[in-house]
Amino acid sequence: MQRLLARLIDHPDPPALDAALRWLYGFIRPQRLAIAGLLGLSLCATLLVLVQPWLTKLLIDDGLLARNFPTLALIAGLMVLAGILGTLLSGLNRYLHTRLSGRILFALRDEIYRHLQGLSPTFYGKRRIGDLMSRLDGDVAEIQRFAVDSLFSAVSSVIGLVCALAMLLALSWKLSLLALVLIPLDVLWLRWMRRKVEREVRQLREKSADVSSFLVETLPAMKFIQSAGQQQREARRLDGLGQGYMNQLLRVQVTEFFTQAVPGTLTSLSRACAFLVGGYWVVQGTWQLGALIAFSTYLGMAVGPVQSLLGLYVAMQRMSVSLGRVMELRGELPEVTSPVQSQPMPSMGDLQLQGVSFAHPGRPALLCEVQASIPHGCKVALSGASGVGKSTLIDLLQRFYDPQAGRILLGGVDLRELDLFELRRRVAVVSQDIVLFRGSLADNLAYSAPDATREAITAVARLAQLDSLIASLPEGLDSPLGERGQQLSGGQKQRIAIARALLQDPLILVLDEATSAVDERTEREVIAAIDVLFSTRTRILISHRPSTLADADLRLALHDGKLRERWEQPHEA
Repeated sequence: MQRLLARLIDHPDPPALDAALRWLYGFIRPQRLAIAGLLGLSLCATLLVLVQPWLTKLLIDDGLLARNFPTLALIAGLMVLAGILGTLLSGLNRYLHTRLSGRILFALRDEIYRHLQGLSPTFYGKRRIGDLMSRLDGDVAEIQRFAVDSLFSAVSSVIGLVCALAMLLALSWKLSLLALVLIPLDVLWLRWMRRKVEREVRQLREKSADVSSFLVETLPAMKFIQSAGQQQREARRLDGLGQGYMNQLLRVQVTEFFTQAVPGTLTSLSRACAFLVGGYWVVQGTWQLGALIAFSTYLGMAVGPVQSLLGLYVAMQRMSVSLGRVMELRGELPEVTSPVQSQPMPSMGDLQLQGVSFAHPGRPALLCEVQASIPHGCKVALSGASGVGKSTLIDLLQRFYDPQAGRILLGGVDLRELDLFELRRRVAVVSQDIVLFRGSLADNLAYSAPDATREAITAVARLAQLDSLIASLPEGLDSPLGERGQQLSGGQKQRIAIARALLQDPLILVLDEATSAVDERTEREVIAAIDVLFSTRTRILISHRPSTLADADLRLALHDGKLRERWEQPHEA
Protein backbone atom coordinates (compact mmCIF):
# COMPACT_ATOMS: atom_id res chain seq x y z
CA MET A 1 0.00 0.00 0.00
CA GLN A 2 2.84 2.41 0.88
CA ARG A 3 4.60 1.80 -2.43
CA LEU A 4 1.38 2.24 -4.39
CA LEU A 5 0.65 5.56 -2.71
CA ALA A 6 4.24 6.71 -3.23
CA ARG A 7 3.87 6.08 -6.95
CA LEU A 8 0.52 7.86 -7.19
CA ILE A 9 1.66 10.97 -5.29
CA ASP A 10 4.02 13.16 -7.26
CA HIS A 11 6.45 14.39 -4.59
CA PRO A 12 9.71 16.32 -5.12
CA ASP A 13 11.47 14.27 -2.42
CA PRO A 14 10.54 10.55 -2.77
CA PRO A 15 12.58 9.40 0.30
CA ALA A 16 10.82 12.00 2.47
CA LEU A 17 7.46 10.89 1.12
CA ASP A 18 8.29 7.26 1.81
CA ALA A 19 9.29 8.12 5.40
CA ALA A 20 6.05 10.10 5.87
CA LEU A 21 3.94 7.22 4.58
CA ARG A 22 5.77 4.77 6.88
CA TRP A 23 4.99 7.09 9.79
CA LEU A 24 1.33 7.22 8.76
CA TYR A 25 1.16 3.46 8.31
CA GLY A 26 2.41 3.10 11.90
CA PHE A 27 -0.98 4.37 13.09
CA ILE A 28 -2.92 2.08 10.77
CA ARG A 29 -0.98 -1.12 11.55
CA PRO A 30 -2.36 -1.56 15.12
CA GLN A 31 -5.90 -1.44 13.70
CA ARG A 32 -5.37 -4.29 11.22
CA LEU A 33 -8.04 -6.57 12.72
CA ALA A 34 -10.63 -3.78 12.81
CA ILE A 35 -9.79 -2.85 9.23
CA ALA A 36 -10.06 -6.46 8.09
CA GLY A 37 -13.46 -6.78 9.77
CA LEU A 38 -14.72 -3.60 8.11
CA LEU A 39 -13.47 -4.76 4.73
CA GLY A 40 -15.35 -8.03 5.22
CA LEU A 41 -18.53 -6.14 6.07
CA SER A 42 -18.01 -3.88 3.05
CA LEU A 43 -17.62 -6.90 0.80
CA CYS A 44 -20.85 -8.44 2.14
CA ALA A 45 -22.70 -5.14 1.71
CA THR A 46 -21.37 -4.78 -1.84
CA LEU A 47 -22.48 -8.28 -2.76
CA LEU A 48 -25.96 -7.59 -1.40
CA VAL A 49 -26.15 -4.44 -3.52
CA LEU A 50 -24.89 -6.26 -6.59
CA VAL A 51 -27.45 -9.04 -6.28
CA GLN A 52 -30.37 -6.60 -6.53
CA PRO A 53 -30.08 -5.87 -10.30
CA TRP A 54 -29.74 -9.60 -11.04
CA LEU A 55 -32.89 -10.24 -9.01
CA THR A 56 -34.58 -7.47 -10.99
CA LYS A 57 -33.57 -9.21 -14.23
CA LEU A 58 -35.03 -12.49 -12.98
CA LEU A 59 -38.17 -10.69 -11.76
CA ILE A 60 -38.80 -9.25 -15.23
CA ASP A 61 -37.68 -12.09 -17.50
CA ASP A 62 -38.61 -15.18 -15.43
CA GLY A 63 -41.52 -13.71 -13.48
CA LEU A 64 -43.37 -10.92 -15.27
CA LEU A 65 -42.69 -11.77 -18.91
CA ALA A 66 -42.97 -15.53 -18.24
CA ARG A 67 -46.26 -14.91 -16.31
CA ASN A 68 -44.98 -17.11 -13.45
CA PHE A 69 -46.46 -15.66 -10.25
CA PRO A 70 -44.83 -18.11 -7.74
CA THR A 71 -41.40 -17.22 -9.16
CA LEU A 72 -42.35 -13.54 -9.03
CA ALA A 73 -43.31 -13.80 -5.34
CA LEU A 74 -40.16 -15.74 -4.45
CA ILE A 75 -37.86 -13.21 -6.14
CA ALA A 76 -39.74 -10.29 -4.54
CA GLY A 77 -39.23 -11.89 -1.11
CA LEU A 78 -35.52 -12.34 -1.80
CA MET A 79 -35.26 -8.69 -2.80
CA VAL A 80 -36.90 -7.61 0.50
CA LEU A 81 -34.58 -9.87 2.51
CA ALA A 82 -31.51 -8.55 0.68
CA GLY A 83 -32.64 -4.97 1.37
CA ILE A 84 -33.10 -5.61 5.13
CA LEU A 85 -29.70 -7.33 5.45
CA GLY A 86 -28.08 -4.50 3.49
CA THR A 87 -29.57 -1.89 5.83
CA LEU A 88 -28.37 -3.75 8.95
CA LEU A 89 -24.88 -4.20 7.51
CA SER A 90 -24.75 -0.53 6.55
CA GLY A 91 -25.61 0.60 10.09
CA LEU A 92 -23.06 -1.73 11.68
CA ASN A 93 -20.43 -0.71 9.15
CA ARG A 94 -21.03 2.99 9.83
CA TYR A 95 -20.74 2.51 13.60
CA LEU A 96 -17.49 0.52 13.41
CA HIS A 97 -16.07 2.88 10.80
CA THR A 98 -16.72 5.92 13.00
CA ARG A 99 -15.03 4.24 15.96
CA LEU A 100 -11.98 3.32 13.88
CA SER A 101 -11.76 6.83 12.39
CA GLY A 102 -11.83 8.39 15.86
CA ARG A 103 -9.11 6.11 17.18
CA ILE A 104 -6.73 6.92 14.32
CA LEU A 105 -7.55 10.65 14.37
CA PHE A 106 -6.81 11.06 18.06
CA ALA A 107 -3.73 8.85 17.87
CA LEU A 108 -2.34 11.09 15.11
CA ARG A 109 -3.20 14.28 16.97
CA ASP A 110 -1.84 12.94 20.26
CA GLU A 111 1.50 12.03 18.65
CA ILE A 112 1.92 15.47 17.07
CA TYR A 113 0.87 17.24 20.28
CA ARG A 114 3.36 15.23 22.34
CA HIS A 115 6.07 16.14 19.84
CA LEU A 116 5.17 19.83 20.13
CA GLN A 117 5.38 19.55 23.92
CA GLY A 118 9.09 18.78 23.64
CA LEU A 119 10.01 21.81 21.52
CA SER A 120 11.71 24.85 23.00
CA PRO A 121 10.31 28.38 23.47
CA THR A 122 12.48 29.42 20.49
CA PHE A 123 10.31 27.31 18.20
CA TYR A 124 7.09 28.88 19.50
CA GLY A 125 8.64 32.34 19.22
CA LYS A 126 9.13 31.80 15.49
CA ARG A 127 5.81 30.15 14.63
CA ARG A 128 2.27 31.48 14.51
CA ILE A 129 -0.02 29.71 16.95
CA GLY A 130 -2.83 29.86 14.39
CA ASP A 131 -0.66 28.03 11.88
CA LEU A 132 0.16 25.34 14.45
CA MET A 133 -3.55 24.96 15.24
CA SER A 134 -4.33 24.67 11.53
CA ARG A 135 -1.81 21.86 11.16
CA LEU A 136 -2.80 20.11 14.38
CA ASP A 137 -6.50 20.28 13.55
CA GLY A 138 -7.18 20.68 9.83
CA ASP A 139 -4.16 18.91 8.39
CA VAL A 140 -4.27 15.99 10.83
CA ALA A 141 -8.01 15.58 10.13
CA GLU A 142 -7.29 15.60 6.37
CA ILE A 143 -4.69 12.85 6.82
CA GLN A 144 -7.10 10.81 8.92
CA ARG A 145 -9.89 11.19 6.39
CA PHE A 146 -7.63 9.89 3.69
CA ALA A 147 -6.11 7.11 5.80
CA VAL A 148 -9.52 5.74 6.81
CA ASP A 149 -12.47 7.27 4.97
CA SER A 150 -10.94 7.68 1.50
CA LEU A 151 -9.02 4.41 1.50
CA PHE A 152 -12.03 2.44 2.74
CA SER A 153 -14.12 4.13 0.09
CA ALA A 154 -11.45 3.23 -2.47
CA VAL A 155 -11.39 -0.42 -1.42
CA SER A 156 -15.18 -0.59 -1.49
CA SER A 157 -15.15 1.12 -4.87
CA VAL A 158 -12.59 -1.31 -6.27
CA ILE A 159 -14.61 -4.28 -4.97
CA GLY A 160 -17.81 -2.81 -6.41
CA LEU A 161 -16.12 -1.96 -9.72
CA VAL A 162 -14.61 -5.44 -10.14
CA CYS A 163 -17.88 -7.16 -9.28
CA ALA A 164 -19.91 -4.82 -11.49
CA LEU A 165 -17.51 -5.39 -14.42
CA ALA A 166 -17.79 -9.14 -13.89
CA MET A 167 -21.57 -8.91 -14.07
CA LEU A 168 -21.35 -6.67 -17.14
CA LEU A 169 -19.09 -9.18 -18.90
CA ALA A 170 -21.48 -11.96 -17.95
CA LEU A 171 -24.38 -10.05 -19.56
CA SER A 172 -22.53 -8.76 -22.67
CA TRP A 173 -18.79 -8.57 -23.25
CA LYS A 174 -19.28 -6.44 -26.36
CA LEU A 175 -21.09 -3.63 -24.54
CA SER A 176 -18.62 -3.89 -21.65
CA LEU A 177 -15.79 -2.75 -23.94
CA LEU A 178 -17.46 0.68 -24.18
CA ALA A 179 -16.96 1.14 -20.43
CA LEU A 180 -13.22 0.45 -20.74
CA VAL A 181 -12.23 2.30 -23.89
CA LEU A 182 -12.10 5.75 -22.26
CA ILE A 183 -9.98 4.79 -19.21
CA PRO A 184 -6.63 5.83 -20.81
CA LEU A 185 -8.04 9.30 -21.52
CA ASP A 186 -9.14 9.64 -17.88
CA VAL A 187 -5.65 8.73 -16.63
CA LEU A 188 -3.92 11.26 -18.90
CA TRP A 189 -6.27 14.04 -17.80
CA LEU A 190 -5.73 13.30 -14.10
CA ARG A 191 -1.95 13.31 -14.43
CA TRP A 192 -2.12 16.71 -16.13
CA MET A 193 -4.31 18.18 -13.36
CA ARG A 194 -2.38 16.72 -10.41
CA ARG A 195 0.13 19.53 -9.90
CA LYS A 196 -2.54 22.22 -10.15
CA VAL A 197 -4.69 20.54 -7.49
CA GLU A 198 -1.75 20.24 -5.09
CA ARG A 199 -0.70 23.88 -5.59
CA GLU A 200 -4.20 25.25 -5.03
CA VAL A 201 -4.78 23.10 -1.93
CA ARG A 202 -1.48 24.20 -0.35
CA GLN A 203 -2.44 27.85 -0.81
CA LEU A 204 -5.85 27.12 0.72
CA ARG A 205 -4.18 25.65 3.82
CA GLU A 206 -2.05 28.77 4.17
CA LYS A 207 -5.10 31.04 3.87
CA SER A 208 -6.85 28.96 6.55
CA ALA A 209 -3.81 29.36 8.82
CA ASP A 210 -3.94 33.14 8.31
CA VAL A 211 -7.54 33.24 9.59
CA SER A 212 -6.71 31.01 12.58
CA SER A 213 -3.69 33.14 13.48
CA PHE A 214 -5.80 36.31 13.35
CA LEU A 215 -8.39 34.85 15.74
CA VAL A 216 -5.77 33.51 18.16
CA GLU A 217 -4.08 36.92 18.19
CA THR A 218 -7.12 39.17 18.56
CA LEU A 219 -9.66 37.30 20.70
CA PRO A 220 -7.50 37.29 23.90
CA ALA A 221 -6.70 40.98 23.25
CA MET A 222 -10.31 42.09 22.73
CA LYS A 223 -10.32 44.34 25.80
CA PHE A 224 -7.33 46.26 24.47
CA ILE A 225 -8.84 46.47 20.97
CA GLN A 226 -12.02 47.92 22.46
CA SER A 227 -10.11 50.43 24.60
CA ALA A 228 -8.13 51.56 21.54
CA GLY A 229 -11.34 51.89 19.48
CA GLN A 230 -10.00 49.62 16.73
CA GLN A 231 -12.92 47.20 16.39
CA GLN A 232 -13.72 48.33 12.84
CA ARG A 233 -10.09 48.04 11.81
CA GLU A 234 -9.79 44.48 13.07
CA ALA A 235 -13.18 43.57 11.56
CA ARG A 236 -11.90 44.82 8.17
CA ARG A 237 -8.74 42.74 8.60
CA LEU A 238 -10.81 39.63 9.29
CA ASP A 239 -13.05 40.43 6.33
CA GLY A 240 -10.00 40.71 4.07
CA LEU A 241 -8.59 37.42 5.32
CA GLY A 242 -12.00 35.80 4.93
CA GLN A 243 -12.31 37.05 1.36
CA GLY A 244 -8.83 35.73 0.58
CA TYR A 245 -9.74 32.34 1.99
CA MET A 246 -13.07 32.27 0.15
CA ASN A 247 -11.47 33.21 -3.18
CA GLN A 248 -8.88 30.48 -2.78
CA LEU A 249 -11.56 27.99 -1.73
CA LEU A 250 -13.51 28.78 -4.89
CA ARG A 251 -10.38 28.29 -6.99
CA VAL A 252 -9.88 24.90 -5.36
CA GLN A 253 -13.51 24.00 -6.01
CA VAL A 254 -13.23 24.97 -9.70
CA THR A 255 -9.98 23.03 -10.08
CA GLU A 256 -11.42 19.94 -8.42
CA PHE A 257 -14.62 20.26 -10.47
CA PHE A 258 -12.76 20.16 -13.77
CA THR A 259 -10.49 17.41 -12.46
CA GLN A 260 -13.51 15.15 -11.95
CA ALA A 261 -15.95 16.61 -14.49
CA VAL A 262 -14.05 15.68 -17.64
CA PRO A 263 -13.61 11.98 -16.72
CA GLY A 264 -17.18 11.91 -15.41
CA THR A 265 -18.53 13.30 -18.68
CA LEU A 266 -16.60 10.75 -20.71
CA THR A 267 -17.94 7.97 -18.48
CA SER A 268 -21.53 9.20 -18.88
CA LEU A 269 -21.02 9.32 -22.66
CA SER A 270 -19.88 5.70 -22.72
CA ARG A 271 -22.92 4.72 -20.61
CA ALA A 272 -25.31 6.48 -23.01
CA CYS A 273 -23.71 4.74 -25.99
CA ALA A 274 -24.01 1.35 -24.28
CA PHE A 275 -27.69 1.95 -23.51
CA LEU A 276 -28.32 3.04 -27.10
CA VAL A 277 -26.68 -0.05 -28.59
CA GLY A 278 -28.31 -2.40 -26.06
CA GLY A 279 -31.70 -0.80 -26.69
CA TYR A 280 -31.29 -1.43 -30.40
CA TRP A 281 -30.63 -5.13 -29.68
CA VAL A 282 -33.79 -5.33 -27.56
CA VAL A 283 -35.83 -3.72 -30.35
CA GLN A 284 -34.37 -6.20 -32.83
CA GLY A 285 -35.32 -9.06 -30.47
CA THR A 286 -31.76 -10.32 -29.99
CA TRP A 287 -31.59 -9.36 -26.29
CA GLN A 288 -33.98 -9.48 -23.34
CA LEU A 289 -35.43 -6.33 -21.72
CA GLY A 290 -34.49 -7.55 -18.21
CA ALA A 291 -30.90 -8.07 -19.35
CA LEU A 292 -30.76 -4.49 -20.69
CA ILE A 293 -32.14 -3.07 -17.42
CA ALA A 294 -29.69 -5.15 -15.38
CA PHE A 295 -26.79 -4.12 -17.65
CA SER A 296 -27.74 -0.46 -17.33
CA THR A 297 -27.93 -0.78 -13.54
CA TYR A 298 -24.56 -2.55 -13.29
CA LEU A 299 -23.05 0.05 -15.59
CA GLY A 300 -24.34 2.72 -13.21
CA MET A 301 -22.79 0.76 -10.35
CA ALA A 302 -19.50 0.78 -12.22
CA VAL A 303 -19.73 4.53 -12.87
CA GLY A 304 -20.19 5.25 -9.15
CA PRO A 305 -16.95 3.55 -8.07
CA VAL A 306 -15.11 5.23 -10.95
CA GLN A 307 -16.32 8.63 -9.73
CA SER A 308 -15.30 7.67 -6.19
CA LEU A 309 -11.83 6.71 -7.37
CA LEU A 310 -11.55 10.01 -9.22
CA GLY A 311 -12.44 11.74 -5.95
CA LEU A 312 -9.81 9.64 -4.21
CA TYR A 313 -7.22 11.00 -6.61
CA VAL A 314 -8.10 14.56 -5.59
CA ALA A 315 -8.16 13.53 -1.90
CA MET A 316 -4.71 12.01 -2.35
CA GLN A 317 -3.28 15.34 -3.51
CA ARG A 318 -4.99 17.10 -0.59
CA MET A 319 -3.57 14.55 1.80
CA SER A 320 -0.05 14.92 0.38
CA VAL A 321 -0.16 18.65 1.14
CA SER A 322 -1.41 18.07 4.70
CA LEU A 323 1.08 15.25 5.27
CA GLY A 324 3.91 17.53 4.16
CA ARG A 325 2.80 20.29 6.55
CA VAL A 326 2.55 17.86 9.47
CA MET A 327 5.93 16.30 8.68
CA GLU A 328 7.45 19.78 8.79
CA LEU A 329 6.41 19.92 12.46
CA ARG A 330 7.76 16.44 13.13
CA GLY A 331 11.01 17.51 11.51
CA GLU A 332 11.52 20.10 14.25
CA LEU A 333 13.87 18.50 16.77
CA PRO A 334 13.80 19.31 20.51
CA GLU A 335 16.76 21.41 21.58
CA VAL A 336 16.70 19.88 25.06
CA THR A 337 16.09 16.22 25.92
CA SER A 338 16.43 13.98 28.95
CA PRO A 339 19.59 11.86 29.14
CA VAL A 340 19.27 8.17 28.35
CA GLN A 341 20.70 7.34 31.77
CA SER A 342 19.80 10.13 34.22
CA GLN A 343 21.38 10.78 37.59
CA PRO A 344 19.19 10.70 40.73
CA MET A 345 17.60 14.04 41.53
CA PRO A 346 19.40 15.59 44.55
CA SER A 347 17.18 16.14 47.58
CA MET A 348 19.28 19.19 48.43
CA GLY A 349 22.49 20.84 47.28
CA ASP A 350 24.19 24.04 46.20
CA LEU A 351 23.42 25.65 42.87
CA GLN A 352 26.55 26.52 40.87
CA LEU A 353 27.02 28.35 37.58
CA GLN A 354 30.43 27.63 36.06
CA GLY A 355 31.40 29.74 33.05
CA VAL A 356 27.83 29.88 31.70
CA SER A 357 27.43 31.66 28.34
CA PHE A 358 24.31 31.95 26.25
CA ALA A 359 22.97 33.90 23.26
CA HIS A 360 19.75 33.59 21.30
CA PRO A 361 20.29 32.90 17.57
CA GLY A 362 21.22 36.03 15.66
CA ARG A 363 21.39 38.20 18.79
CA PRO A 364 24.20 39.47 21.06
CA ALA A 365 25.24 37.29 23.99
CA LEU A 366 23.12 37.71 27.12
CA LEU A 367 25.37 35.76 29.46
CA CYS A 368 29.17 35.69 29.22
CA GLU A 369 31.05 33.17 31.38
CA VAL A 370 28.77 33.72 34.35
CA GLN A 371 30.14 32.42 37.65
CA ALA A 372 28.01 32.06 40.78
CA SER A 373 27.60 29.78 43.77
CA ILE A 374 24.30 29.70 45.67
CA PRO A 375 24.28 27.59 48.86
CA HIS A 376 21.29 25.37 49.45
CA GLY A 377 18.53 27.12 51.39
CA CYS A 378 19.80 30.56 50.52
CA LYS A 379 17.48 33.49 49.76
CA VAL A 380 18.79 35.25 46.66
CA ALA A 381 17.89 38.66 45.27
CA LEU A 382 18.56 38.85 41.52
CA SER A 383 18.45 42.34 40.05
CA GLY A 384 19.27 44.00 36.76
CA ALA A 385 17.78 46.18 34.07
CA SER A 386 15.05 44.86 31.77
CA GLY A 387 16.36 42.66 28.98
CA VAL A 388 19.74 41.85 30.53
CA GLY A 389 18.96 38.12 30.76
CA LYS A 390 17.46 37.48 34.19
CA SER A 391 14.55 35.45 32.83
CA THR A 392 16.89 33.69 30.40
CA LEU A 393 19.00 32.63 33.37
CA ILE A 394 15.90 31.05 34.94
CA ASP A 395 15.06 29.36 31.61
CA LEU A 396 18.54 27.80 31.71
CA LEU A 397 17.84 26.65 35.26
CA GLN A 398 14.71 24.84 34.05
CA ARG A 399 16.51 23.64 30.90
CA PHE A 400 14.30 25.29 28.34
CA TYR A 401 17.72 25.98 26.85
CA ASP A 402 21.17 24.64 27.58
CA PRO A 403 24.24 26.88 27.99
CA GLN A 404 26.34 27.20 24.85
CA ALA A 405 29.38 27.15 27.12
CA GLY A 406 29.88 26.22 30.73
CA ARG A 407 27.52 24.24 32.92
CA ILE A 408 25.00 24.55 35.76
CA LEU A 409 25.31 22.16 38.70
CA LEU A 410 22.72 21.23 41.31
CA GLY A 411 24.14 19.32 44.23
CA GLY A 412 27.29 18.75 42.16
CA VAL A 413 25.36 17.20 39.26
CA ASP A 414 25.16 18.83 35.83
CA LEU A 415 21.53 19.68 35.02
CA ARG A 416 21.97 17.92 31.65
CA GLU A 417 22.45 14.65 33.53
CA LEU A 418 19.12 14.93 35.38
CA ASP A 419 15.74 13.72 34.18
CA LEU A 420 14.08 16.70 32.50
CA PHE A 421 10.62 16.05 33.98
CA GLU A 422 11.97 15.67 37.52
CA LEU A 423 14.14 18.79 37.21
CA ARG A 424 11.26 21.00 36.13
CA ARG A 425 9.01 19.55 38.80
CA ARG A 426 11.56 20.47 41.51
CA VAL A 427 12.15 24.01 40.17
CA ALA A 428 8.98 26.11 40.51
CA VAL A 429 8.87 29.47 38.75
CA VAL A 430 6.21 32.09 39.40
CA SER A 431 6.41 34.86 36.81
CA GLN A 432 4.31 37.92 36.08
CA ASP A 433 2.79 36.13 33.08
CA ILE A 434 0.29 33.94 34.89
CA VAL A 435 -1.21 30.95 33.07
CA LEU A 436 -4.66 29.86 34.20
CA PHE A 437 -6.80 27.18 32.58
CA ARG A 438 -10.54 26.65 32.21
CA GLY A 439 -11.60 24.78 35.32
CA SER A 440 -12.16 25.34 39.00
CA LEU A 441 -9.93 27.34 41.32
CA ALA A 442 -8.92 24.09 43.04
CA ASP A 443 -7.95 22.54 39.69
CA ASN A 444 -5.72 25.50 38.88
CA LEU A 445 -4.10 25.48 42.31
CA ALA A 446 -3.32 21.76 42.01
CA TYR A 447 -2.20 21.90 38.36
CA SER A 448 1.45 21.12 39.18
CA ALA A 449 0.49 18.66 41.93
CA PRO A 450 -2.67 16.87 40.71
CA ASP A 451 -2.54 14.35 43.57
CA ALA A 452 -2.69 17.03 46.28
CA THR A 453 -5.31 16.59 48.98
CA ARG A 454 -8.12 19.05 49.60
CA GLU A 455 -6.56 20.00 52.91
CA ALA A 456 -3.23 20.84 51.25
CA ILE A 457 -4.98 22.96 48.61
CA THR A 458 -6.88 24.86 51.29
CA ALA A 459 -3.68 25.42 53.29
CA VAL A 460 -1.65 26.93 50.43
CA ALA A 461 -4.61 29.09 49.41
CA ARG A 462 -4.66 30.54 52.92
CA LEU A 463 -0.89 31.13 52.90
CA ALA A 464 -1.15 32.96 49.56
CA GLN A 465 -3.80 35.33 50.95
CA LEU A 466 -6.61 33.90 48.79
CA ASP A 467 -9.22 33.79 51.57
CA SER A 468 -11.13 36.84 50.38
CA LEU A 469 -11.21 35.60 46.79
CA ILE A 470 -12.50 32.16 47.84
CA ALA A 471 -15.16 33.78 50.04
CA SER A 472 -16.34 35.95 47.14
CA LEU A 473 -16.75 33.04 44.72
CA PRO A 474 -20.17 31.32 44.68
CA GLU A 475 -18.75 27.80 44.96
CA GLY A 476 -15.52 28.61 46.78
CA LEU A 477 -12.59 26.48 45.64
CA ASP A 478 -14.87 24.65 43.21
CA SER A 479 -15.87 27.81 41.35
CA PRO A 480 -14.93 27.83 37.64
CA LEU A 481 -12.45 30.55 36.68
CA GLY A 482 -13.38 30.75 32.99
CA GLU A 483 -11.04 31.19 30.05
CA ARG A 484 -7.59 32.34 31.31
CA GLY A 485 -9.20 33.68 34.48
CA GLN A 486 -10.12 36.93 32.75
CA GLN A 487 -12.50 37.98 35.54
CA LEU A 488 -9.67 37.99 38.09
CA SER A 489 -7.40 40.90 38.93
CA GLY A 490 -3.67 40.77 38.34
CA GLY A 491 -3.00 40.43 42.05
CA GLN A 492 -5.46 37.54 42.41
CA LYS A 493 -3.82 35.72 39.51
CA GLN A 494 -0.40 36.18 41.07
CA ARG A 495 -1.56 34.86 44.43
CA ILE A 496 -3.02 31.79 42.68
CA ALA A 497 0.33 31.22 40.95
CA ILE A 498 2.21 31.53 44.24
CA ALA A 499 -0.13 29.07 45.93
CA ARG A 500 0.32 26.67 43.01
CA ALA A 501 4.12 26.85 43.44
CA LEU A 502 3.84 26.28 47.19
CA LEU A 503 1.75 23.16 46.56
CA GLN A 504 4.36 21.88 44.10
CA ASP A 505 6.84 21.67 47.01
CA PRO A 506 9.90 22.52 44.90
CA LEU A 507 13.58 22.26 45.71
CA ILE A 508 14.13 25.74 44.23
CA LEU A 509 11.47 28.45 44.17
CA VAL A 510 11.84 31.36 41.74
CA LEU A 511 9.66 34.48 42.04
CA ASP A 512 10.12 36.46 38.82
CA GLU A 513 8.21 39.71 39.42
CA ALA A 514 5.65 37.40 41.01
CA THR A 515 4.32 39.99 43.49
CA SER A 516 4.36 43.06 41.24
CA ALA A 517 0.55 43.20 41.08
CA VAL A 518 -0.10 43.07 44.84
CA ASP A 519 0.35 45.82 47.39
CA GLU A 520 3.48 45.92 49.53
CA ARG A 521 1.68 44.80 52.68
CA THR A 522 0.32 41.66 50.98
CA GLU A 523 3.71 41.12 49.38
CA ARG A 524 5.48 41.20 52.75
CA GLU A 525 2.97 38.73 54.21
CA VAL A 526 3.32 36.33 51.24
CA ILE A 527 7.12 36.47 51.21
CA ALA A 528 7.24 36.07 54.99
CA ALA A 529 5.10 32.93 54.66
CA ILE A 530 7.38 31.65 51.89
CA ASP A 531 10.46 32.31 54.06
CA VAL A 532 8.95 30.27 56.86
CA LEU A 533 7.71 27.41 54.68
CA PHE A 534 10.82 27.29 52.49
CA SER A 535 13.47 28.20 55.02
CA THR A 536 15.42 25.10 54.03
CA ARG A 537 14.88 25.56 50.27
CA THR A 538 16.62 27.86 47.83
CA ARG A 539 14.59 30.97 46.95
CA ILE A 540 15.45 33.27 44.04
CA LEU A 541 13.59 36.59 43.89
CA ILE A 542 13.64 38.80 40.79
CA SER A 543 12.04 42.21 41.06
CA HIS A 544 12.45 45.92 40.39
CA ARG A 545 10.75 46.70 43.72
CA PRO A 546 13.35 47.12 46.50
CA SER A 547 10.97 45.86 49.18
CA THR A 548 10.65 42.52 47.37
CA LEU A 549 14.41 41.99 47.55
CA ALA A 550 14.77 42.98 51.21
CA ASP A 551 16.31 40.57 53.71
CA ALA A 552 18.07 38.50 51.02
CA ASP A 553 21.07 36.42 52.08
CA LEU A 554 22.81 36.93 48.73
CA ARG A 555 22.42 39.70 46.18
CA LEU A 556 23.24 39.05 42.53
CA ALA A 557 23.30 41.87 39.99
CA LEU A 558 23.33 40.99 36.28
CA HIS A 559 25.01 43.58 34.07
CA ASP A 560 26.63 43.25 30.64
CA GLY A 561 26.34 39.47 30.79
CA LYS A 562 28.15 39.21 34.13
CA LEU A 563 26.94 38.45 37.66
CA ARG A 564 28.22 40.39 40.65
CA GLU A 565 27.79 38.84 44.11
CA ARG A 566 27.29 40.58 47.43
CA TRP A 567 26.60 38.74 50.66
CA GLU A 568 24.43 40.48 53.26
CA GLN A 569 25.56 40.74 56.85
CA PRO A 570 23.26 39.06 59.38
CA HIS A 571 20.95 41.51 61.13
CA GLU A 572 21.74 42.15 64.77
CA ALA A 573 19.09 41.37 67.27
